[in-house]
Amino acid sequence: MKTMQRIAVSALALGLVFASGCKRHSLKETYYLVTNNVNLPYWQTAASGFIHAASQLGVTANVVGPETYDPQGELAALKQAVAAKPSGILISVPDVAVLQPEINAAIDAGIPVITMDSDAAGSKRLFFIGTNNLEAGRMGGRLLVQKLGGKGNVVFFTLGGQSNTEERLKGFEDILATEPNIHIADVVDIKGDPRVAFDKSQQYLAQTGAKKINAIVCLEASAGKQVAEVVRRMNAQDRTVITWDVDPDVLDAIKGGMVDATIAQKPYTMGYYGLKVLDEVYHDPPKTLNEDYAADPFSPYPVFIDTGTAVVDKENVDKYMAAAAQNK
Repeated sequence: MKTMQRIAVSALALGLVFASGCKRHSLKETYYLVTNNVNLPYWQTAASGFIHAASQLGVTANVVGPETYDPQGELAALKQAVAAKPSGILISVPDVAVLQPEINAAIDAGIPVITMDSDAAGSKRLFFIGTNNLEAGRMGGRLLVQKLGGKGNVVFFTLGGQSNTEERLKGFEDILATEPNIHIADVVDIKGDPRVAFDKSQQYLAQTGAKKINAIVCLEASAGKQVAEVVRRMNAQDRTVITWDVDPDVLDAIKGGMVDATIAQKPYTMGYYGLKVLDEVYHDPPKTLNEDYAADPFSPYPVFIDTGTAVVDKENVDKYMAAAAQNK
């Protein structure tokens, strides 16, 4: 198993007070954020939201998971979290087949579980917080058509088996289905290794003639920086590059003309709101966690909370860079 990083934060706060004068919260309440790639800026941002919410409530927040794309490593982190019997777990699911049984085991043990960023819809999790990835893909698809002027060859970099990237790709395909002169030349599963995106970008951007690649779309965060660097080295700014998320290097690449646009999500909001709603479930639990709330017309929970997306390009990149600098 690859190295696992664990960030633990105990935050002192006043907490909410009952009429009796007793605090509603305490540091004994422990919540876990479990994910992959904990060193990525995206997940550092999600962790900061999670930790900030904990500091406001006066509870303990733990952020755990492998430093690279490693579903088995994340499973080990999830098992450790479940064994600690926490007040709740927020988890991103890169591989449903690997993680769903342990998610179900947590619910069976009476531990609230909410998914974020990437869902496991068939599991017993209570609900999902994150991006409407299908609509985000359609947003990106419309942007791609505009940038290409309705014709060209496009390559996608993705993570196979992950619900969020699959939905994003489906969104692009929905839009491109009505564009007969735009062709998907390849869909590359980089398997969480950004070096694959770098090497493949060099190959694709070197192609000429009828096989010329006019656009590259990165459906996950780690590939964008690599593609931008290849575009810079090959002086290929005539190609369209659309990435995902607002990694600082991607924002710099938009300023420099190596990336046309990126689709911004709200990982901070996912982490922040995720802990807040886990806390609500812990303090006001349902009669049973082991219920199909998605099929219950009187469910106390939604199926999905959409945290929103936006297109970032040269027109508004300065605003995002300023916000990133302010929240370091």
